[in-house]
Amino acid sequence: MPRPSVPAVLFVDGYNIIGAWRCLKNTRDSAGLEAARGELIDAMINYSAFQGYETQIVFDAHYHHASSNREIITELVSVYYTDFGQTADTYIEKSCASLRSQIISSQISRMIVATSDRAQQLVVQGYGAEWLSAQQLCSAVETTVCRVRQKYQTRKKSQSRFLASAIDDKARQKLAALRMGLQ
Repeated sequence: MPRPSVPAVLFVDGYNIIGAWRCLKNTRDSAGLEAARGELIDAMINYSAFQGYETQIVFDAHYHHASSNREIITELVSVYYTDFGQTADTYIEKSCASLRSQIISSQISRMIVATSDRAQQLVVQGYGAEWLSAQQLCSAVETTVCRVRQKYQTRKKSQSRFLASAIDDKARQKLAALRMGLQ
């Protein structure tokens, strides 16, 4: 059986998540919707990179008066603004329906939809997608941030509390030469 190239495709109902996460709601209320979108995108970039998920963040057109467009943010994250009159729910449902055959043929191992919309949850599960509530996604993102910090801090720690033990031999020799006035 061929191994899937992408472990999962994650669809994020953008405005639903912004309305559900306290931190994004606060940003939206204080700095505006664009700032909240930016924070959500940043969070999903980090989460997707750590998980290896191909992520599409979908925003409804009724807050964005332009024709549909897709912005590729990173190799794994893209943002999609629906056509005017099309909802994020409709776009996500159609995408799940079209990707179902790729799951069956093992090109994709999982489809995940992040939304707290109960009706959408039921529809996408009918297409074989997993469902994450906004709070579950928030928790998963926070857990990932903690794991990345822990991993980074473990690497960052040096064996000693002295600066000299944290630098390489060549740099240490140059510093010794400078201290003795040889350079």
